[in-house]
Amino acid sequence: MTVPTAVSRGPVAMFAERVFGRSSAVPMSRQASDDERAEAAKAEAWELVRAAQDGDSSAFGRLYDRYVDVVYRYVLFRLGDRDLAEDVTSETFLRALRRITSVSYQGRDVGAWFVTIARNLVLDHVKSSRFKLEVVTDEVTEPGSAPFSVGAAAQAGPEQEAISRATRAELLRCVAELGEDQRECIVLRFLQGLSVAETAEIMNRNEGAVKALQHRAVRRLAQLLPTGLR
Repeated sequence: MTVPTAVSRGPVAMFAERVFGRSSAVPMSRQASDDERAEAAKAEAWELVRAAQDGDSSAFGRLYDRYVDVVYRYVLFRLGDRDLAEDVTSETFLRALRRITSVSYQGRDVGAWFVTIARNLVLDHVKSSRFKLEVVTDEVTEPGSAPFSVGAAAQAGPEQEAISRATRAELLRCVAELGEDQRECIVLRFLQGLSVAETAEIMNRNEGAVKALQHRAVRRLAQLLPTGLR
């Protein structure tokens, strides 16, 4: 099943496109090219891991540069506290450095490994402090970036950018209203861009369960979002 192509696609439409399949508006050649670039980036990251395991400190530094924003955005969204997110992000990479010799290639992007460490730290914090989720909107995504952009028109000018930012803020507010598992699935799949397999491994679920969870989360978002933003 595919999502019909429309002139204007809102955030939920983009979510649904990811759930139900590639839009017919995306050429097969472009899809293949994107997949090839993703595979090349994944292979390069694992080369850096192997170099770091051999004692190359600069290689781990490059891994840090590549994934620090991914980890920070994930932690910030989960905790809603910038200072705490910075601390947890730092601890994530300290733990990763200590454990770098234990990680091995399993077909997923190494970024999923970093996010798994961050997730465990977040869960430890939530359990220890009975933390209540807050959502910080402006720092979670770059203006106009997928998946929370409203399309190419987001770059048209200040008025459209204001609309884009308001849309992202509203979408993130609705994401915060999801159940814990649905919220985390949405964050990992669409905010972090992880694959179903990577998300399943992080969440300790099978891929079928993640697909079903993602489907329900998108449907719930469609119900929560104001009609004009769907």
